[in-house]
Amino acid sequence: MITNRKIEHLTLCTEEDVESGKTGFSDIRFVHNALPEVSKSTLDTTATFLGNHFSNPVFIAGMTGGHPETTRVNAALAEAAEQLGIGIGVGSQRAAIENPKLIESFSIVRERAPHAFVVANIGALQIKEYELEVVERLIEMVDANALAIHLNFLQEAIQPEGNTDAEGCLEAIESVSKSVRVPIIAKETGAGISREVAVRLKKAGVSAIDVGGAGGTSWAKVEAFRASNDPTLERLGTLYESWGIPTAVSILEASSLPIIATGGIRNGLQVAKSIALGASLCGIGLPLLKPALNGSVHVINEISSVVEELKVAMFLTGSTELDDLRSTPLIITGETAQTLQLRGFNLMRPQERR
Repeated sequence: MITNRKIEHLTLCTEEDVESGKTGFSDIRFVHNALPEVSKSTLDTTATFLGNHFSNPVFIAGMTGGHPETTRVNAALAEAAEQLGIGIGVGSQRAAIENPKLIESFSIVRERAPHAFVVANIGALQIKEYELEVVERLIEMVDANALAIHLNFLQEAIQPEGNTDAEGCLEAIESVSKSVRVPIIAKETGAGISREVAVRLKKAGVSAIDVGGAGGTSWAKVEAFRASNDPTLERLGTLYESWGIPTAVSILEASSLPIIATGGIRNGLQVAKSIALGASLCGIGLPLLKPALNGSVHVINEISSVVEELKVAMFLTGSTELDDLRSTPLIITGETAQTLQLRGFNLMRPQERR
């Protein structure tokens, strides 16, 4: 059942409109620097996350695995990560735990990306059930540098096979954080992470947060497609397809820990805005799926275009490195500004208040 669901998800994400909601990035603008006094050819896009260094801040978000047909997708993504010197995640590895024949659909990532920063992936609901030895097998399966524990309760609430017993998940996350040898990344999958939850995760020993904000792939919408024969679930999926904290807002909400900004990141300007708001890396998922089906060269071309777009934003703000983006003036308006103000955030940066 899980294996079939994996290929259904992949097919729907490549063939249907599964995006919904607003990321918040359209409400954020840089102040143009008419005299940047930098050379675009010497801009430094290198990024740092959890003590690891990357050629640029693009992170290939964990998307798939768990079906034989997904192996070639993960292979192409991994080859791109290796060549570009960036990080990569895998999709939930639960299927491979339940059926070892599917391990290759995940282990191919480390095989094709021997030097990359690889993030293993399992759900908070699963770690409640698994012994520590099973969690260690997940890490070993891809020789992971970190473990993402995903929080996908919106999807579970709509999914025909969904598990909505969320009791005890925080305790399980804390237990794993204390026991495994790699850092833990708490990962939302499209509904964002609030300040309050980020604080609880930090106290539980989590090392970083992948905000997985609203505005990109809506898993409620994906599950509504899958539930076409169940009017109740289809209605639920449609009602909640835009539920969640927009990615731009969630970056600030979760800023008590290092951030991967994922959720509707579609171009280099959005990457620049995410970095300016405080993210360390920016996860891109859906836009890389179709290129991956055609091979790693197409993935590399797409990511290279995003990096070039990032460089233009850096150039036009006079930012020689990513840290400079974090101090360049921003204008935040509209619903994003209203939301942040209502949540108690000061929209003026220190240098702007002087």
